[in-house]
Amino acid sequence: MEEQAIIIVFNYGLTDLEPFYDLSSKLDSIVEDSGLGEYDGHEMAVDYSDGSFYIYGPDAVKLYEVIKPVIESTSFMKGANIKLRFGPPEDGVQETNFIVS
Repeated sequence: MEEQAIIIVFNYGLTDLEPFYDLSSKLDSIVEDSGLGEYDGHEMAVDYSDGSFYIYGPDAVKLYEVIKPVIESTSFMKGANIKLRFGPPEDGVQETNFIVS
């Protein structure tokens, strides 16, 4: 199985982590329920300024299609950088990057 990925890097800046953990839980449930891949977790800066989510599976485009509605409806995701990587993490692998509007 080819490993593809969605890596979401976002500015957070809130003082309450509840919205962050709510989105993390939603992403985990959506990906698991879809059967299209695996939610591999998240990172958050110590000062809550920014964070990342990591999702893997055989088809990054299909994975993004299932999480897109929740990403676009989450206020702190505005301006997030979405990277779709179409293979393993190595040189020369095709990637697409875009910003959530």
